[in-house]
Amino acid sequence: MAAESAAFTTLTLPVLPLDDEVVLPGMVVPLDLNDTDVRAAVEAAQAAARAEPGKPRVLLVPRIDGTYASTGVLGTVEQVGRLADGDPGALIRGRSRVRIGAGTTGPGAALWVEGTRVDEQVAEPLPGHVAELVKEYKALATAWLRKRGAWQVVDRVQAIDDVSALADNSGYSPFLTTEQKIELLETGDPVARLRLATQQLRDHLAEQDVAETIAKDVQEGVDKQQREFLLRRQLEAVRKELRELNGENKDSAEESDDYRARVEAADLPEKVREAALKEVDKLERSSDQSPEGSWIRTWLDTVLELPWNERTEDVYDIQGAKAVLDAEHAGLEDVKERITEYLAVRKRRSDRGLGVIGGRPDQGAARSASVEGGGGRRGGGAVLALVGPPGVGKTSLGESVAHAMGRKFVRVALGGVRDEAEIRGHRRTYVGALPGRIVRAIKEAGSMNPVVLLDEIDKVGSDFRGDPAAALLEVLDPAQNHTFRDHYLEVELDLSDIVFLATANVLEAIPEALLDRMELVRLDGYTEDEKVVIARDHLLPRQLERAGLDTDEVTLDESALRKLAGEYTREAGVRTLERSIARLLRKVAAQHELGERKLPFTITDADLRALIGRPHHVPDSAQDPAERRTAVPGVATGLAVTGAGGDVLFVEASLADPETGAAGLTLTGQLGDVMKESAQIALSFLRSHGAELELPVADLKDRGVHIHFPAGAVPKDGPSAGVTMTTALASLLSGRLVRTDVAMTGEVSLTGRVLPIGGVKQKLLAAHRAGVTTVVIPKRNEPDLDDVPAEVLDKLDVHAVTDVRQVLELALAPAVNGAEPEVPMAA
Repeated sequence: MAAESAAFTTLTLPVLPLDDEVVLPGMVVPLDLNDTDVRAAVEAAQAAARAEPGKPRVLLVPRIDGTYASTGVLGTVEQVGRLADGDPGALIRGRSRVRIGAGTTGPGAALWVEGTRVDEQVAEPLPGHVAELVKEYKALATAWLRKRGAWQVVDRVQAIDDVSALADNSGYSPFLTTEQKIELLETGDPVARLRLATQQLRDHLAEQDVAETIAKDVQEGVDKQQREFLLRRQLEAVRKELRELNGENKDSAEESDDYRARVEAADLPEKVREAALKEVDKLERSSDQSPEGSWIRTWLDTVLELPWNERTEDVYDIQGAKAVLDAEHAGLEDVKERITEYLAVRKRRSDRGLGVIGGRPDQGAARSASVEGGGGRRGGGAVLALVGPPGVGKTSLGESVAHAMGRKFVRVALGGVRDEAEIRGHRRTYVGALPGRIVRAIKEAGSMNPVVLLDEIDKVGSDFRGDPAAALLEVLDPAQNHTFRDHYLEVELDLSDIVFLATANVLEAIPEALLDRMELVRLDGYTEDEKVVIARDHLLPRQLERAGLDTDEVTLDESALRKLAGEYTREAGVRTLERSIARLLRKVAAQHELGERKLPFTITDADLRALIGRPHHVPDSAQDPAERRTAVPGVATGLAVTGAGGDVLFVEASLADPETGAAGLTLTGQLGDVMKESAQIALSFLRSHGAELELPVADLKDRGVHIHFPAGAVPKDGPSAGVTMTTALASLLSGRLVRTDVAMTGEVSLTGRVLPIGGVKQKLLAAHRAGVTTVVIPKRNEPDLDDVPAEVLDKLDVHAVTDVRQVLELALAPAVNGAEPEVPMAA
């Protein structure tokens, strides 16, 4: 650096404060004398100048927010007169820097201080690097002045050779902030000050170049009708260039439509963030008139509303979970036990850091076909399918699982869904496109690991829009659903931590490929004792509240509940039972309001008929012998399984008159092909073994045989009615009645063998509800009796047979002396 020489002179000067303004040496500024501080300083300087010849001198000091700078400028009052607007003013020229010292006294009302003037000068000739700095500054200043059209100032700047004066000349620059000018004022080294002024001018020119480049790029292709688009584009482009060039963060705009700020502030996975920022870029390039802008905004709103990193902590209190299941559901012990096993295995895998079976590789999942604790299919039983008749508590079991795990619960109703896009979402190109139901369920739950109940999965249909059941294959496969892609989102969504549960009424309606990804848990319905407990502990308190009654005002005796469950309702679940209880309570409430009944009141079984009428399901064995369905030969009682659970099924057979009826077999009752074939097999067996069974089958060739299944509006199919049809035909041919207390099920072969069937538990529960005391089942179905509740087995006499002859011996009442046999009373 060049050697410097500086002379220090002590001065006593009046202070002229400058609010939010800075004057550097060499600058000439006009000041308004209407300002009290300015007038006081000028008058004090004039008073001092009268005593000493010379121009009045003041100390120009910047005052920022009431605070004075440590360095000021010695200024001389060049002229006092009128400003351009006619107000009194003074023209003051800055001379040199002054380091401000202590305050002192002086004439007038101004503040006087002592200061030290510093006259800086760089030795001549200038060193090489300083000369280059001077040259660079003049070049930058000339370029900036030419852009502004200030040609007359260019020559004056080029004529300045003093380093200090050249640096102080930048004080005229309007683009410098007050803080930047104060920094120049307080920099004592002239070379350092010139270097600082050069950097400030260089930065400003760079920003101007960026602005001009942006303006030029934006201006191209823009016409008069796109002015609003131009302004928006310029604003976003300026922000983008500033961030890239200066490393600045996006300024804190809180507008609701500032999607870039929202995406950057959101806690999104990296790939989702990249996809969202690409869409933001498209949005910034699109005009407000473009429909694509609305699509992008809707997509961004959906992505930002999803809880990408929100998860609830699993409780995994297995004993507490079992207590929750027991408290919220009576009966269903095997189902609750299976759910407890499911939660226990998840807890142990979580404790050992193994993650979800079949889940993401980074979760440490063991990708194997092994199951987590109790059977199931591929994927380790990650999806439980609760299959059973309506009203047995499948949906509420899903809520209990979520309650036990401490997770959010959301239900997805699939009944009647026929569009594959309902599962995977619509393509964004369609008007009104939405994400699929799985994504919407996650959004509704507000968590990435809720319990999602896929309700009525057997009711999913298919048409020309696709097969929703096929779209569910990836959703429910733990080996694939960690990279699930919704057609609307088009980003990977991890579903591996979601607990999926499915419910269905009919197992056969679930596609095989979909069933292969789920573990089947059957709910076969409640026994009468379980219904009484459910009604007493759950249904009655809820209906009392809905009827506006207190528990001490109306009570239902156990005998009334038992009769309601046995004779007024005959169902696998408890929905009709709850409606009957609600009807009872409404009737009592209405009678009380009409003054016909006083409260408290206890309803017994004797009061039911007066309140809600006669029972609708009186057991056949409890009716008058002459009114029973099996009071005539040719009628037998079978057992079947429907979508509503198990049920009794009567089979009626008759022979046509040989002279009026045509020979052959007639079947009615809306039967399927398998059931029709079973009827043919039953008739063929009796024809071929008529002599052995002592049945008059010789005249069957001339007489038509008609087999009918009542409730003809209900479709029926399956082989399990084979033994029932055989028994009905044998009863018709022999004239012996079928015992009222006997019901049967089983497939029959041409040789008379009784073959195994399905749904034994549901059929025995139906027999118990219908008042049947003796049940005939195939011998090979004996292991299925382990699933039947013990209290039901205790009330049934179950016979396991291998041959249809054993069925006929058990089911047909004996003939008495060749006369019509006496019908035995049911036990």
